[in-house]
Amino acid sequence: METRAIAKYIRMSPLKMRRVADEVRGRPVDEALAVLRNMPHRSARAIEKAVRSAAANAENNLELDRDTLVVSRIMIDRGPAGGMWKRMMPRARGRADVIQKKTSHVTVVVAEKQ
Repeated sequence: METRAIAKYIRMSPLKMRRVADEVRGRPVDEALAVLRNMPHRSARAIEKAVRSAAANAENNLELDRDTLVVSRIMIDRGPAGGMWKRMMPRARGRADVIQKKTSHVTVVVAEKQ
């Protein structure tokens, strides 16, 4: 059995989040949470929250034991409209630059160890 949790519209670049997600993919849930808790990256907080939610879903909805759960899949996708909010930044001589504020969706799937 497997359960999932999705965190949407996280205000961070998908590339920065994937770097952290690759570290916890395939690990047991408790070990993954320990790794995320000790990482200095800001994206680790958002991924930690999604992993906690997926583990809680497995415990409460399917009555699985937390000690047997593994982060089987973790996917980081772009947010809506190309994954970014577009903002303007004034520049010299009346010009403007486009600032792209990227967003991400995190999907965490936890399953029982085989």
